[in-house]
Amino acid sequence: MVEATLAEIRKPETLYGYHDEIVHIIDGRKKEEVGFFVPKSMAKEFQSFIDNVERTKKRSLLERVAKAQAIDPIEEGGVADGIL
Repeated sequence: MVEATLAEIRKPETLYGYHDEIVHIIDGRKKEEVGFFVPKSMAKEFQSFIDNVERTKKRSLLERVAKAQAIDPIEEGGVADGIL
């Protein structure tokens, strides 16, 4: 993984040089992390990773909702929020 500033990434000749590496982008003035640049050649592998992360988040939320509903059941004719 290569580190680069936003100013460096904005230059086309620099950006096109990173066709086989993930670039860690940093704001040069604030010295803060901005994000990552993933080249098209690595997009499929990266997309499967992102899909896995999203699936894990959704599963966690659904488990939380299921537990909340089990703790706070709605009786016949009753109303409850179901979320703790």
